[in-house]
Amino acid sequence: MSLLQYKNGMSDKLYGEIAIEEAKLERFENRTQVRDYEIKFSCPEFTCLCPRSGFPDFATINIKYVPDKWCVELKSLKLYINTFRNKKVFHEDVTNNIIDDLIELLDPRYIKVEGDFTVRGNIKTIVTAKHEKKKK
Repeated sequence: MSLLQYKNGMSDKLYGEIAIEEAKLERFENRTQVRDYEIKFSCPEFTCLCPRSGFPDFATINIKYVPDKWCVELKSLKLYINTFRNKKVFHEDVTNNIIDDLIELLDPRYIKVEGDFTVRGNIKTIVTAKHEKKKK
């Protein structure tokens, strides 16, 4: 179902639901490749579902990377992050899935993704994954 089909009254889904279903990470060329610089994002409204109970999990996803040839487009990142909201996924997998997808898209010089999950059952979970491009 596309946004055009929604606008033409062919869906009961809201346009945001359709946009999230069709989410695809996008990139654009890094216009400052002569030096290393950091880009940081904080996604404080992350949600997914516990694969054992089905209860919602809440987190702040922090992303820090040093781009090489590509940068991530922000709206596509926002929609991508929202694709997790109905997925049953463990905290460890959330963090590693996000970093894997961003490495595949961007091939950054360095990237770190941190999933800082809200306390549940008296336990706070923080999962950190890092990757650095090998020097040539």
